[in-house]
Formats: sequence, structure tokens, C-alpha cells
Amino acid sequence: MNDHEKYMRRCLELAALGAGFVSPNPMVGAVIVHQHQIIGEGYHQQYGQPHAEVNAVKAVFDQHPNAAELLRKATIYVSLEPCAHFGKTPPCADLIIKHQISKVIVGCRDPFVQVDGKGIEKLQQAGIEVILNVLEDECLELNKRFFTRIQKQRPYVILKWAQTQDQFFAPADGTKQWISDEISKKLVHQWRSEEDAVLVGKNTAAADNPQLNNRYQTNAKQPKRIVLDRRLELNHDLHLFDQSVETFVFNEVKTAL
Repeated sequence: MNDHEKYMRRCLELAALGAGFVSPNPMVGAVIVHQHQIIGEGYHQQYGQPHAEVNAVKAVFDQHPNAAELLRKATIYVSLEPCAHFGKTPPCADLIIKHQISKVIVGCRDPFVQVDGKGIEKLQQAGIEVILNVLEDECLELNKRFFTRIQKQRPYVILKWAQTQDQFFAPADGTKQWISDEISKKLVHQWRSEEDAVLVGKNTAAADNPQLNNRYQTNAKQPKRIVLDRRLELNHDLHLFDQSVETFVFNEVKTAL
């Protein structure tokens, strides 16, 4: 593993800390290196809050009295192309240019139409050296949900089920019994917080009365709940309708306006 890959891997570790909190934005991590030493790092922590590059630069200023001088001689590693547009936050490419960071190492390009190479172009026009596609496959994998939405205009869908070793979902006599152990249960609850929504059909909702939330982690982000109930036949006493989490019911019932 060369130095570029080592520091990009750290970017990926940091970026993953934003899982479940930054959607619909991508997860991004940034590391600033001076003379083979990390002098600042950061990640996108919450949707609408500062991006990874901003937090990494802030970390340098918080920890080093000569931050401005260090940044001019530093390299910044970012798992995703720095943004070039004004959204909820200012462009990160402008921040890098402002602090005259001499080199930028990018994990992969951002396909979002308002970025899509524009961040790289802006940096290069400012005379900053840019190296692309370091650990590109890993960077693409981390944000596969984001890339699917942007490039394919659809949600990223995960199918989840539990089964026994002999590949059954439930006993043949229809009795109810847990086939997931505690480790599996905790993992599933963690997964729920990493997704925007969880969808079930009417039969699952009626038979299992699921809550479809994360009950294992304090202050966890709760996904929206979606149920397919064509004729609106589900009992309103089910957990899905307890109003604790926003719930959508897809149906074919025509009602008067």
C-alpha cells in the first residue's frame, strides 16, 4: 500500500462515520497531510452541516498555531470530488483554493450534475495539482446508494430476510419463533438507521406487527416506514400506525377529493 492509498483509506474510515446521518448527501472523509504527518481530518457528519473538507481545515486551525503556513505546503485527501457549487454550504473547492493547499488527492468523481468534474476543473485552473481515482472502487462502493440515485434515478434497494440453516423462513405448522440471534437483531437495527426507509408488504405487517425502527441504539436515526396495502385492510392498531415514525401506505383505493 502506497502513501496515497494509506491516507485515502483513512478518508474512507472517517466517511463511514456519517452513515445514516448525511443522506441524501454522500458520505465523505478528508485528511490533510504535511510532511507525511496527518495534521487535520474530518468528515461530513450531518446533512446540512459542514462538509468533510471544512471540518478537516478547521481541525488544522484548532490544533496548529501556524495553520495557514502548514496548509500552503500540505496535501488534502478527499474520498469524493470537492463540490463546486453553493448549496446548503459554500463550495469546498473554493475553500481549498482560499487556503492555497498545494495538492488534492481525490478518491472518485462526484456525478452530481452541479459538480461532475467542475470541482476538479476549478482546482486545476487555480494551479492546484489534482490526482484522481485513488482507491476508486472502494470510494464508489461506500456511496453506492448515492451513486445509484444520481446515475440511475432510482433508490438503492436491499432485500433482507432471515432463514434457518436448512433454508426455511418459518416452521411448517405456522407457529411463530425467532430464528435470528441477538447479534443478527442488533445488526438489522443498525442497518435500519443507515437507510432512508424500510418497506414491507401487507401480509408481513399483519403477521409480524413489526415496528421497523432501531431500538438498540440511543438517539438513532429512524427510517421512514412504507407498507404496501392495496385495499387498506390493515388494522390501525398495528405498530406501523403508532405515529412514532412517518409511515407511508401505498394503496389502490380511490377516495373522493
